[in-house]
Amino acid sequence: MKVYGEKAVWFVTGSQELYGPEVLKQVAANSEKIAAGLQASEKISINVVVKSTVKSAKEILDVCLAANSDDNCVGLVFWMHTFSPAKMWIAGLKALNKPYMHLHTQFNAELPWSSIDMNFMNLNQSAHGDREFGYIGTRMRQDRKVIVGHWENPAIQQQIDSWCRVAMGWHESRNLRVARFGDNMRYVAVTEGDKVSAQIQFGFEVHGFGLGDLTAVVDTITDEQIAAQIDVYRKEYDIADSLLNDEHQFAMLKNEARLELGMLKFLQEGNFGAFTNTFENLTGLTNLPGLATQRLMQQGYGYGGEGDWKTSALTRIFKVIAKGREGGTSFMEDYTYHFGANANQVLGAHMLEICPTIADSKPKVEVHLHTIGCRCDVARLIFTGKSGPAINISAVDLGTRFRLLINEVDTETPPQELPRLPVAKALWTPRPSLEVAAASWILGGGAHHTVYSQAISTQEAIDFAEMAGVEAFVIDADTSVRSAKNELRQNAAYYHLTNGL
Repeated sequence: MKVYGEKAVWFVTGSQELYGPEVLKQVAANSEKIAAGLQASEKISINVVVKSTVKSAKEILDVCLAANSDDNCVGLVFWMHTFSPAKMWIAGLKALNKPYMHLHTQFNAELPWSSIDMNFMNLNQSAHGDREFGYIGTRMRQDRKVIVGHWENPAIQQQIDSWCRVAMGWHESRNLRVARFGDNMRYVAVTEGDKVSAQIQFGFEVHGFGLGDLTAVVDTITDEQIAAQIDVYRKEYDIADSLLNDEHQFAMLKNEARLELGMLKFLQEGNFGAFTNTFENLTGLTNLPGLATQRLMQQGYGYGGEGDWKTSALTRIFKVIAKGREGGTSFMEDYTYHFGANANQVLGAHMLEICPTIADSKPKVEVHLHTIGCRCDVARLIFTGKSGPAINISAVDLGTRFRLLINEVDTETPPQELPRLPVAKALWTPRPSLEVAAASWILGGGAHHTVYSQAISTQEAIDFAEMAGVEAFVIDADTSVRSAKNELRQNAAYYHLTNGL
């Protein structure tokens, strides 16, 4: 299923005039069959558009420039059917400003042992031509994805789809607008950062607004709109009759509907895909939005608490990458620890704002007192995160550059109920252990806010970091504190040299 609408990757085959019209006709026909096969595959979630075979430096430059200017093109797949002298590719690759994948494949899967001749060898030179093409990418020091295997192999198609999804996330990053309602939580370091550097590196824009700007829009929401939204809540969540029949609690639920619809209107009118707020800056609003924020994340918006615009942007980007998949993606915070006899674990949560896409069952709507920043009753969704593997991702500003930290975790069902904890939560065991993972995370400068996802792979997070040109620091089952320290030191040297003085 193609979940990204008109967005596409372009399939571009390289060759040269040397082979003559008959060979080039066959190259074009084979390329069209590969692209059509990928387009028809249920494993690939984005359109695959075949382009004419490129046979000269001008044709290569032209297709790269055309890709740059086509908003529906999010990336390119390059494949050399025959030998394609790589000096022809220099101008095009230098001009290209969209990511590309090098698909090292071959039209036929098996060799025709009894009939193979030099005509067959000259036509099917991917083993030869792709090495030539690979050299020039390396010589030009270009980060790119290389996928090796036959194009009809379902596992290869899955890898292609994974990269295409990341390319879609990178497209989103370069076009994303983040709305900041108020400022950052006071005195907090990790939620700060250089927004200009972030826009240069990742592409997304961060725009600040006073609370009065948002309040003016929220106040336009009508009682009729609120009533219709309450009906949506009743259909999607468990709401006790006692809440619906209690005048005060029902008023708090209607207040969240008003906040949700007001924020949604503001974000839609400003073409924003993500937003932040903070409990320390609520002037004009009734309270810190709870259910309202959770609902907006469920609809695909990015969010970061306490003004955390980096995590807000990442939440949106990774929701785009995960579109149409099983599993959820949410803003998250490492909140408290369980040092148990059998396992040391993290209980992740936030004051109010965890996305219900990660829930293990139908969320409940409840009203509870909120006491941080404002003391008032707030309606919120309460649930426990679904068990299974997940990753936590954090982007941090190191002053001279950005780092993406990725920790693989295993989410589990809590051993007991948590009846007095009135927030959404998830319990996980970090890989390889809490001791090693937390020490490595702290040494890497990782934030307490993360993007938590059960729909994104570690490799996809790495691929996104490579497209953005930032460091990816992975903490997984093979990590030790010593290896983490060494990797961080080596990465520091590499990125210092790469970025220059």
